Amino acid sequence: MSASRDRIRVIQWTTGNIGRRSLHALITRPEFELVGVYAHSPEKVGVDAANLCGLDEPTGILATADIEALLALAPDACVYNPLWSSTDELCRLLEAGINVCTSAGWINGAKLAPAERGRIEQAALRGNASIFGSGAHPGFTNMIAIVCTQICERVDQVTVIESADASGYRSAPTMRAMGFSLSPDTAGLEESVRQESEVFAESVAVTADILGTDLDRTTFDATFTTAHSDCDLGFMQIPAGTIAAVQGNHRGWVGDRNVITVGFQWIMGTAVDPPFKLQHGHVITITGQPDLRTVMRVLPPKDWAEDGYMGVGEIYTAMPVVNAVPHVVAARPGIVTLADLPIVSGRFSV
Repeated sequence: MSASRDRIRVIQWTTGNIGRRSLHALITRPEFELVGVYAHSPEKVGVDAANLCGLDEPTGILATADIEALLALAPDACVYNPLWSSTDELCRLLEAGINVCTSAGWINGAKLAPAERGRIEQAALRGNASIFGSGAHPGFTNMIAIVCTQICERVDQVTVIESADASGYRSAPTMRAMGFSLSPDTAGLEESVRQESEVFAESVAVTADILGTDLDRTTFDATFTTAHSDCDLGFMQIPAGTIAAVQGNHRGWVGDRNVITVGFQWIMGTAVDPPFKLQHGHVITITGQPDLRTVMRVLPPKDWAEDGYMGVGEIYTAMPVVNAVPHVVAARPGIVTLADLPIVSGRFSV
């Protein structure tokens, strides 16, 4: 499906930590026309979109929980930012001919059961629409690593690791799902974290696809480190003896060679001594001819008025999805990835 107007008509789906950043961009960027907002929380229903993302001038677009009303708007695209995706919601959007750009744990949908992924793909084909997923990590960081391989005559291994204090991400359910504040003896802990972070394995597969490699298998390994004293993060407690640092790696293999690794080194608070040196950014390492290593850090601008780094991280997660919208609207129907899109970029503010 392609937009027939100069501006792309878009709806915003949820307005949480990431969604409100997407919403802000959709309102302020001239290439987009915001036509609707889906609100998951009842207290947001009926609130003007501007108020939901910190803008002063009302838009006249009020948030709603009425999905049918949003579908009836016939937008070109939906920026879909819930914490976890819903196959039923995605199918309804795609079957209605609405292209979906999402940050909700989606790169190529391979973590879903084949039948469930098939439902989404068939819905997209029936609606002549596309679905694309990205974010900060995985997503943007993997694209940077892929671009870095342009200097190589031969690529032997690609590694992308997020190494950060994650305590600014104020979502206790998300962090508990990754093991934080749990006992290291929790039954099935490593497998649970593997499942929660399986979108990283999707980015391993997409990276292999772009670099022309067929993987034989993917694996996951994790290391958990406990807090040496109680830690109060405000939005959650990490008692002494519970997990306060997690290191996890999704690895792609060709034979006995680990050719791609996408992982994370996360701590929560300061009451932990992890077995890794925190890099406060994304560490990209290419082994080949030649080698390359870079640590990419995203920093607040000089005029940043918010408290702390977290808001920048939210923008960093939202914008790879928002900036991809025009390309996804123009893409072939079905599930599309970074392998299918041209270069995604931001826009000058002039």
